[in-house]
Amino acid sequence: MPDDVKTLPPGGAERETRLADALSERYLAYALSTITARSLPDVRDGLKPVHRRLLWAMRQLRLDPDAGFKKCARIVGDVMGKYHPHGDAAIYEAMVRLAQDFAARYPLVEGQGNFGNIDGDNPAAMRYTEARLTEVAQALLEGIEEDAVDFRATYDGEEREPIVLPAAFPHLLANGAAGIAVGMATSIPPHNAGELCAAALELVRNPNAGTDQLLRHIKGPDFPTGGILVESAEAMREAYETGRGGFRVRAKWEVEKGKAGSWVIIVTEIPYQVQKARLIEQIAQLLEEKKLPLLADLRDESTEQVRIVLEPKSRNVEPAVLMETLFRATALESRFSLNMNVLDADRTPRVMSLKEVLRAWLDHRHEVLQRRTNHRLGAIARRLEILDGYLIAYLNLDEVIRIIREEDEPKPRLMERFGLTDTQAEAILNMRLRALRRLEEMEIRKEHKKLGAEQKKLQALMKSEAARWDAIAEEIESMRTRFGGGALGTRRTATGAALPEVVVDEAAFVEREPITVILSEKGWIRAQKGHVSLDADLRFKEGDSLFIAMHAETTDRLVLFATNGKAFTLKADSIPRGRGDGQPVRLMLDLTNEDAVVAMFVHRDGLRYLVAASDGKGFLVKAEDLLAEKRTGKQVLNVDPPVEAAVCAPAEGDCVAVIGENRKLLIFPIDQVPEMTRGRGVQLQSYRDGGLADAKVFTRKEGLSWVLGERTRTETDLRAWVGNRAGAGKAPPNGFPRSNRFE
Repeated sequence: MPDDVKTLPPGGAERETRLADALSERYLAYALSTITARSLPDVRDGLKPVHRRLLWAMRQLRLDPDAGFKKCARIVGDVMGKYHPHGDAAIYEAMVRLAQDFAARYPLVEGQGNFGNIDGDNPAAMRYTEARLTEVAQALLEGIEEDAVDFRATYDGEEREPIVLPAAFPHLLANGAAGIAVGMATSIPPHNAGELCAAALELVRNPNAGTDQLLRHIKGPDFPTGGILVESAEAMREAYETGRGGFRVRAKWEVEKGKAGSWVIIVTEIPYQVQKARLIEQIAQLLEEKKLPLLADLRDESTEQVRIVLEPKSRNVEPAVLMETLFRATALESRFSLNMNVLDADRTPRVMSLKEVLRAWLDHRHEVLQRRTNHRLGAIARRLEILDGYLIAYLNLDEVIRIIREEDEPKPRLMERFGLTDTQAEAILNMRLRALRRLEEMEIRKEHKKLGAEQKKLQALMKSEAARWDAIAEEIESMRTRFGGGALGTRRTATGAALPEVVVDEAAFVEREPITVILSEKGWIRAQKGHVSLDADLRFKEGDSLFIAMHAETTDRLVLFATNGKAFTLKADSIPRGRGDGQPVRLMLDLTNEDAVVAMFVHRDGLRYLVAASDGKGFLVKAEDLLAEKRTGKQVLNVDPPVEAAVCAPAEGDCVAVIGENRKLLIFPIDQVPEMTRGRGVQLQSYRDGGLADAKVFTRKEGLSWVLGERTRTETDLRAWVGNRAGAGKAPPNGFPRSNRFE
């Protein structure tokens, strides 16, 4: 051997290269392998290679929905040995997920045995569990043996596996997908199959349909665990338009009433991919750390259905506020991201919009239809060729029999004599004698006619693209009928506009306790714990009696209106409580001995009040304009001594009734009274002698009521007293109190 010839080492040639280049080249190869052969689903069938190989192996084992179950260990063994050279644990884990009805919206595998639960418990070992395919998986495989898709050699070259499944079912969006590759990831939530089919039909009818038209059918994700979708329509549209975004999902809950006004919250559905046991543990830990001040206790009463019981610390806590604090602090509200990063038909990873994903699936179905049609046409052509040969044999039966009996090489002689093809001559020679019956000839002619009609129909289908899309539309409609209705197709995740935000301020974390506020005639105020009956026999100092008693809560603000025209605000929790006589109001408010409180009520936003002085002038004022946190109060009604403010009445109704000290009653529409923030107002009633005694706002159709002793009387025929504002009025009905007051 010449000296200048270098002997190559075993395994190939050597070449020098930079370490950085070698590493980048190999890492790129690894990244591409991870992206295309492991982590990202194919947009056409929505499957990763491991899932596709699982379904194909189960198809080879004849595990159809109406067949018996087989051990999962057998299935995993076939997948690992023939198609997927990876660990059995990874294959079994993928198979288990396809069978879990809380993980897959439309399970592809029907499991028998322990396949885990929503608490996060692991499934039983594969030697204990059994499985078979579901109807959905069968729809994905439908037509695979009719040359619908391409096949390739397996890793060892001994078997063949499909590159993609025919996928008559829109699996990618229906069941969703999740995966992390090198430098990219995918996250697609599950959707309702009926809605997807409706959107696909819209795209078939109108290829230029945009995202807005598709979202008329698709109402957002439909998670197998239910819940409530609280994402805004604008955010959802942008996410589906770009292929990137997210969806907020909240647990579904309801209030369950108990005895004596008590209640608890029952959580019946939790967000997708949230393990219930871990959620319970999270809430319990926050409760122990005193980070949920409105929650007293929780219990897990779940069976096959989720039932988490949340007990409030106080029955006066608003349920919506309690749940809002839990949504903000726990996984009862979670966000599922949308990243439709998939492999397109050219095996190129890219982020697609909703329309692009549906379009890719429809184009795949169009290609499958063409391939299946061509496959069927080929089979028909081959069968017709044989049938034509049979018919020639029947027409020349004696000659055919003679040639077969007498010729040493009957096949070429038959081909020469009757112009037969090699296939036809071989078929005639293989015929059984019993096939020479007359009845058999009739069956062959009938089959020939049927196949000829089918051939013409399929040829017409291949010549017309419109006819092919009509056929695809029929297939999609069939899928919607099969999987879009019934218990499997009913939408589980509630949808709609984004839920209004519940404002949670510091006051929400303060316990609200019921109290009864009592104000005496002499101006002493106190509070008693609980809602005491307003008819109860209350004790006062000698010579004093009840003026106003009302139910409130410790978080309320009370508005007091005095004879000097001022409004004052008291916090309910600042009122002295106990068994004593309370405290004089003038020590809590800036009131003189001559001033007296004429009205007290709990502040409620949005209400209006009629304020009036004893000279008959008054106006309407909003409840917000009566608030005054300072001790000196707010001057609302301007009064000139010796005129005193006489009335502050709720303005809930359409008429005003005023009665003077001269015992004259006047009724007029409330629209005649202006709304002001402060001032003197307008004349409500005119008097020759005396002034205003009382005023009341009421609804005319309900009648005017007043208290007479222990009874309440109502007058409905009020025509005699109806007039215009500032009138004098007429004497009240018989039986009106001598005190000239309505209450």
